[in-house]
Amino acid sequence: MARIKILFPLIALVFVLARTGASTQSLSYSSGQNVSPAFEGWEKNDDGSFSFLFGYMNRNWEEELNVPIGPDNNIQPGGPDQGQPTHLLPRRNRFIFRVRVPADFGQKELVWTLTTQGKVEKAYATLRTDYFIDDLVMASETGALGAGSSSPEVRSNKPPVVKIEGEKTRAVKVGQPLALVVSVTDDGIPRRRGGFGGGGAAAAQAGGRGGAAAAQGPGRGDAAAAPVQGAAPAASGAAPGAEPAAGAQGGRGRGRGGDPSAAGQAGQAALAFGRGGAYSPPSRITVGKSTGLHQAWFVYRGAGKVAFDPVQIKTWEDTRAGANSPWAPLWQPPPLPADGKWTTTATFEEPGIYVLRARADDGGLVGDDQLTVNVTR
Repeated sequence: MARIKILFPLIALVFVLARTGASTQSLSYSSGQNVSPAFEGWEKNDDGSFSFLFGYMNRNWEEELNVPIGPDNNIQPGGPDQGQPTHLLPRRNRFIFRVRVPADFGQKELVWTLTTQGKVEKAYATLRTDYFIDDLVMASETGALGAGSSSPEVRSNKPPVVKIEGEKTRAVKVGQPLALVVSVTDDGIPRRRGGFGGGGAAAAQAGGRGGAAAAQGPGRGDAAAAPVQGAAPAASGAAPGAEPAAGAQGGRGRGRGGDPSAAGQAGQAALAFGRGGAYSPPSRITVGKSTGLHQAWFVYRGAGKVAFDPVQIKTWEDTRAGANSPWAPLWQPPPLPADGKWTTTATFEEPGIYVLRARADDGGLVGDDQLTVNVTR
């Protein structure tokens, strides 16, 4: 009997500590946190050279940081400017840019150094064999595939081809809408599958050599006054705008399997947040993502605010219910334009030099094009 009396308090203590640990790991922040650069892996090019792929993890859910090229945002050797972004969107952004290195690069390292909120983070790119990636790996890591998922159709998928119509350098005044037209061609693979999303019970995991963060959604959905492409209502029973879990590290991450159906994802969301918002361990260790061709603009460089009309689908992993994001529960890809052209306007609030990037995403692979805009008063 004495042993039983001792055992029950011990069990209670273990339970309390476990709950405390889960609560600590699921902290989330709208702003004030730093950004970790991420080395995603390397590709071999047809000419024998290699391309290093980079992304980043912004630990904030709302704050977008601007870090000009220089001591706080540089890639060496050969930098400081090697095409990296200076405008950093929230949360996890994978496979954002490539840096080509020669065939004889050997055992050297390419280092992206990023200083934000007073904290220095580095991503080390190397040609180690375990960092090799291909299209199948990228589709898996972005959430379009589960672990080990493959088929002849999936392996044949090619990235969408994006072309911005008109000049690649534009001039416009503050407050003056700039018309943007993008043509996109795609092979129709993978098939359109909406309502998959990653918000049911997702955690983005990666290995690699960048920084690390774990966070839970701040519990608020996104509101938009302008028309929204691809938006879907929040899942019934889920906390508005909540994400069950989103831990992400600034390096490599391999997708894992899960219930790919909309019902399965909604059920996971209900399990995770159906008990007064209590956290439940994720059943997936990476994000899930709806598939289907869509196109979106985002600011790649430039510190001022840019308003797009219609409001653009998010290119970063927003897994909150109701978000206009292919990683969100129940999100549906918008109808495709009959002529294959997407029309958008961009309006700038501040003068400066901006780089806008147009991204086409079929759910598994992406294609990018970009233009430079000189904004004056």
